[in-house]
Amino acid sequence: MKRLQSAKVCEMSRRGFLQTMGTTAAGISLTSRKLLGAAGASPKAAGRQKKTATIRGAFVYPPTESLRKVGYYSWPGSTFDAEGRQKKYVDRIRAIERNLGMRILMDDKPLDETASVTHFINEVKQSKPDGLLLILFKKGHWGHVTRIVEEVGIPAVVLTTLGILLVGHINQLHEKSGVYLINSLDNLDAVEEGMNMIRTARWMKESCIINIRGSQTRETTVPHLGTRVRTIPHERFYKEFKRTEATDAVKKLARAYLKNAKNVIQPTEADILEAAKAYFAFKQIIKAENADAVMMDCLPGLKRPHKHVPPCMGFMTLRDEGIAAGCQSDLSATLTLMLVQELFDRPGFQQNASMETERNHYFGAHCTCASKLKGTTARPEPYILMNHAEAGWGCVPRVLWPVGKEVTMAQYLSGETPRMHIYSGKVVGCPPVPATGGCRTNIEMTVNEVDDVCDVKGMHQIIFYGNYAKQLRTFCQLYGIEVDT
Repeated sequence: MKRLQSAKVCEMSRRGFLQTMGTTAAGISLTSRKLLGAAGASPKAAGRQKKTATIRGAFVYPPTESLRKVGYYSWPGSTFDAEGRQKKYVDRIRAIERNLGMRILMDDKPLDETASVTHFINEVKQSKPDGLLLILFKKGHWGHVTRIVEEVGIPAVVLTTLGILLVGHINQLHEKSGVYLINSLDNLDAVEEGMNMIRTARWMKESCIINIRGSQTRETTVPHLGTRVRTIPHERFYKEFKRTEATDAVKKLARAYLKNAKNVIQPTEADILEAAKAYFAFKQIIKAENADAVMMDCLPGLKRPHKHVPPCMGFMTLRDEGIAAGCQSDLSATLTLMLVQELFDRPGFQQNASMETERNHYFGAHCTCASKLKGTTARPEPYILMNHAEAGWGCVPRVLWPVGKEVTMAQYLSGETPRMHIYSGKVVGCPPVPATGGCRTNIEMTVNEVDDVCDVKGMHQIIFYGNYAKQLRTFCQLYGIEVDT
């Protein structure tokens, strides 16, 4: 095994460790899904039953037969088969509905006359769905769409295919708060993105974060998003960690940590086993509290006398399963992890912000990071097991990000007037530790949105795979969130 540091640093034999745990590496499942099966749970099984997100939708156009009688079609023109297009769109909408696990209730008959539009508006106001889907097939009926949007006042996805609207129409809704306008050729993929945004907002409203912090129990609600935050005392985790034994499931997770590791530097066999215990302690609390995410003021317990091991490996595994786990009880970071996971199936990296001023690169680092950065069902990225950078003990991951990978950086800031920082760029490296200081997982990246990287705003922003800056801005527009870049 290749040594990454000096000979004074003891590097563990994987074979020896596996034998110590009472098995060999052969046949060990490395997936969190199977590991959780051994623990009696399944990924994302946490949290109470959610209400299904519901969309009310309608097509807006006159019957083609009525246009034939008039003898003039205007845009989209005489060759456009509105009824046939509606049938194809409905088939795809049903697939979107199944894929996202939501209800999309489309009227069979298109909205044409003013009376039908009024009836639709009144019905929507009474039923109070989570959002609207309006699909326009006639330029002359644009006024019906804008009227519905204005009078109903809920998040609306509006689709028109190319060759229906002119620039003046497009600009009426293109940047309007509460609306996602799609003017694109048969782009039902964009519609699915819009539906997923509404589904995510509903999920956030129904969700609960457990905050492990201090000595008091209390509950608050996040403004705008509606997510509940239930704070429980540190002592609750201290006791849960202490009572967690080295069961077969704990040993299996420890073996997986080791087998997936590219190298092991400081941690001992005992350190890795204790790190696995932390994960099961978190899962027990999440299950008991019927929660969907967790955050923890994690540093006090690392100081002497040690109350628990660094929770960083447990946080890695939770994020790999799609469960947001926020460091240092940072609500903004935890909410952003939740949003990114639900919108894009991308586990994120919460990190401390810094800059490489001479190369004009952003530099971020922390002692935990998801390993399944490509998604919860993807293979993990390589990582190295090290001790906690600041505490100097325990076991944490140094996840290695591939050079050239496109990434997005975001931070949701809750409040009566919510904001979100949004940036995009590419990975240029993970500087070696040492000589680089700071936390164990690090990333150096370019930033597209600023000329001087020192202008990047925020701390503990979430970095994740893919350039999703446009989609995040759309989500913000749909839900009245100010983009602050």
